[in-house]
Amino acid sequence: MKIGIMSDSHDHLENILKCVRIFRQRGVDYVIHLGDYVNPNSVRALAGIKVRGIFGNNDGDKFRLAAAYAAIGGELMGEFWEFKEDGLFLACYHGTDLPITDALARCGTYDVLLYGHTHRSDTSQVGETLVLNPGTCHGFGDRATVMLFDTKTKEAELIAL
Repeated sequence: MKIGIMSDSHDHLENILKCVRIFRQRGVDYVIHLGDYVNPNSVRALAGIKVRGIFGNNDGDKFRLAAAYAAIGGELMGEFWEFKEDGLFLACYHGTDLPITDALARCGTYDVLLYGHTHRSDTSQVGETLVLNPGTCHGFGDRATVMLFDTKTKEAELIAL
């Protein structure tokens, strides 16, 4: 299964639409957004792709973000989400609290940890856990990035927007 991973869009609608185009072109099965949409319009811009997401630390109006997710047929999973895909146990956490992020990576429970928040991409191995951060799709004047993850091969690809 091919999963698109994005985080920290922070209302950059132009880049969110670029992400949608890239994910469609690359034939992802679904997209995971790791939080910091900020405004419900950022969620609405994801219309047309299958998307699941979690909240970040800049997502204050959770009610309107949840309504925007419902309007596009997406699934908002809360602040932390764990699930199984192709025999892998994955965890999604925005990454707001570094000790929690580190504990999730080191606990040995998960095959893959997906996190955001830092605005820096990361592909690393902590024990048996593959740790992935797609960076920020906003870019903040630097490099805007997203990630593709293949659950069959456990390979991650970082893509610059």
